[in-house]
Amino acid sequence: MASDPSTIRHYEAHAASTATFGRVRATVRQHQLTLDGPVRNGCPGEAPTPGELLLAAAASCGAEVLQVLARGAGVVLLGVEVDVRGTIDPALQPHSDVTVFSTVEIELRLRGPDVDQAAALVAGFQRRCPVYGSLAVASGRLEVRHSTEPATAS
Repeated sequence: MASDPSTIRHYEAHAASTATFGRVRATVRQHQLTLDGPVRNGCPGEAPTPGELLLAAAASCGAEVLQVLARGAGVVLLGVEVDVRGTIDPALQPHSDVTVFSTVEIELRLRGPDVDQAAALVAGFQRRCPVYGSLAVASGRLEVRHSTEPATAS
């Protein structure tokens, strides 16, 4: 059975080396980003690394998807903060043929929903965010924690 073309999402990015060894200029639509490889590879290490941007993508996806899910469910969500940390340990690679994050920790802090609503929103994020899904399938260990701060009456 073929997919409904209206449900397929397409993403595209471009990157090219620059005159500085280890520095890359990436373009997403009209936005330009400068990335550096890590210092341990002899790269400048001044700009964000591709690995850091992957973690930033996961954090951003969490913050955005939680807002969308809360709005759709009629849940009051006054704010979201997401921290994502990852490690790459060459001795703890879950796949022998590729390098992936050995561990990823995601911490979500939601302001407004009650405990049950927050749990439902986080579960929805885990099902819907493609960056989270990619990390969940590839990484060695993925840990997700969340907390909620109820909305205070003014």
